[in-house]
Amino acid sequence: MKTQIEGLLYLNKKPVSVEISNGKIVRIHQIDKLSDESRPVYLAPGLIDNQVNGFAGVSFCFAGGNLTKEGILKATHELWKEGVTSYLPTLTTNSREIFLRNFELLAKTRNEESVHGSIAGYHLEGPYISPEDGYRGAHPLRFVRKPDWEEFTELYEASGRNILTVTIAPEMEGAMEFTRRCTAMGITVALGHHNAGKAIVDEAVLEGARIATHLGNGCANMINRHSNPYWSQLANDQLMASIICDGFHLPDEEIAVFYKVKGAGKIIITSDVTSFASLPPGEYKNEDGETIELTKEGKLHLPAQQSLYGSASPLSVGVYRIMKITGCSPGDAIRMASTNPANLYGLTDRGTIEPGKRADLILFEIGDSKLVIRKTYVEGELVYDAGK
Repeated sequence: MKTQIEGLLYLNKKPVSVEISNGKIVRIHQIDKLSDESRPVYLAPGLIDNQVNGFAGVSFCFAGGNLTKEGILKATHELWKEGVTSYLPTLTTNSREIFLRNFELLAKTRNEESVHGSIAGYHLEGPYISPEDGYRGAHPLRFVRKPDWEEFTELYEASGRNILTVTIAPEMEGAMEFTRRCTAMGITVALGHHNAGKAIVDEAVLEGARIATHLGNGCANMINRHSNPYWSQLANDQLMASIICDGFHLPDEEIAVFYKVKGAGKIIITSDVTSFASLPPGEYKNEDGETIELTKEGKLHLPAQQSLYGSASPLSVGVYRIMKITGCSPGDAIRMASTNPANLYGLTDRGTIEPGKRADLILFEIGDSKLVIRKTYVEGELVYDAGK
């Protein structure tokens, strides 16, 4: 059965009709006008989020051993409402036992028919990061450790060999060898939560590191104005950068500078959302019993430490805000939130609207604070309709 989807193509705002069959895009052709011109909407490939710690009350790591198949499905389906058709569940610094349990459960659930292939793979953020205060962020010190290839191999097997990327601190003992081994296996190494100087950053890139994780964050508040991790990562043209554009992690001018330096081709917009995303404002407790506050403005933080605790804003917010801050086109914004992550992680079946690609598509309007998702299609199936 063939389906036609109409919208203003995100690349040039021209009306098009996309024909899909058996979950794939078959044909794209320009049309004179949309059938329903009362509400013109953009048509774009679904968003790809490379850093989802959790969503809608579901945590992929800090779950106290309580992550369930039902929780994974819930988070996936709730993300569809925000236009995220593919994502990388992100497991942050924790014990080997929690890693193994949750990777195994994710691997079992990943191929469920109701997931529609939306779980593209996994992001291991830590535990091989800097133990220094400020650089470690919200990652618990008791679980931070040096790169351990034997442990990582065990986690990789538990994940069904689907860890697509791992964030490490390149100054840690053994990090370069670890980077070489990951690169040889096709695993994308990211630099994050580190305090490495230029020589170490450049060496890590030569060994295969490809991207800086949430550039501008995972760093101490007070740094040397000349010798710090920012300049070396911005200056290295081989290194991409992921950035959180939720309005709290980075000031607008910092986002503008990152965009001017890296350009739309070397930036990935990420969310860094946690299990508290989509929950009502209020105070919550994390696994360690610490008080987490989600403000009515959407800021998620640890009041006692006066530090952020991940994000509560979905990727649709970041896409809107980078357009507002930089003046970039919808085409470039979608490129940074879909095409670039697809290319970085070798997801060759998605990230653009082309014949033969997965029919992962969104219809959206540009609202006052985020993309307003009207419809989401995953593998050609309508999985979310705001009008129903």
